[in-house]
Amino acid sequence: MSDGNLFRAFDVSAAGLTAQRVRLNVLSANIANAQTTRTPEGGAYRRRVVTLSSPGPVAAPRLFERLLAAKRALELDVAKTSPRHLDETRLASFADRPEEIDHSVTIDVVTPTRLEYDPGHPDANAEGYVEYPNVDIIREMVQLLAATRAYEANVTVLNSTKTMLKKALEI
Repeated sequence: MSDGNLFRAFDVSAAGLTAQRVRLNVLSANIANAQTTRTPEGGAYRRRVVTLSSPGPVAAPRLFERLLAAKRALELDVAKTSPRHLDETRLASFADRPEEIDHSVTIDVVTPTRLEYDPGHPDANAEGYVEYPNVDIIREMVQLLAATRAYEANVTVLNSTKTMLKKALEI
């Protein structure tokens, strides 16, 4: 494995950390505004959704995807019969991965808000119903846990790469 690939692993982990931080911030805002009935834009708070994507098409399909496609087409029998097959430099290369992850935060207009009858509430409409946000706390908490675990996984990869570099310097 070359030094460049190890240092690129830092870039990949950093991109993952940034993406998960954005998810955590948006999910936290959704939870914090789960009961907000009045916003500056008017009406109840609307749930925000994060969409993550790579900045462009990946130049070449990953090694596993190429092998799987070849196996499905019966062009290749995927069996490692020699140590030179699937050499480690190709397996450890990050050349076909994006260094950054694009993200966009959109407002969920598909999920309807909920109406509750409370005629004494200051934001009640003429019929006495109050419009509450379309935030489901349980769904947000599950997604928050998933984003937290993904963040922790990226930190683990970052620390493992750092440990490998330290061990390489000891040689």
